[in-house]
Amino acid sequence: MTTITELKCAVRETLESRGVLGQLKARIRAEVFDALDDQREQRPPLSHENLLINELIREYLVFNKYRHTASVLTAESGQPQVPLDRQFLASELRVAEDMSSKSVPLLYGLVSHFLNSGDDGRTVFLRGTSLPGGPTASNTGHVADG
Repeated sequence: MTTITELKCAVRETLESRGVLGQLKARIRAEVFDALDDQREQRPPLSHENLLINELIREYLVFNKYRHTASVLTAESGQPQVPLDRQFLASELRVAEDMSSKSVPLLYGLVSHFLNSGDDGRTVFLRGTSLPGGPTASNTGHVADG
């Protein structure tokens, strides 16, 4: 006869192997966080830039199997539950991809680009944002001769 402890272990192992337990834990964390969150504290608006940045981060988190963190990010940020289409995201960022780059998150490619761009004497200057009170998104960055 199976004991209650053995039954609990079997149920836990089954839920873990199906990935359900992790999803339930993430959902509970997100709900607890939402319940404890101070609604009076103003969050930055989900501007176009915030939407894209959050999506880059979510893609990175999911790729690295940080699903619990990704679910909390989605819940806290107000990011849509359904991820943005990767082709749309690449298009918005004006990023061209080859077949090998499509196997990793876009964030890897962006960081790799800046790390491996070589020392050509040019510096990237970042200016402003489109957040309230800041310059427009068209002033967020350019490459200058050094």
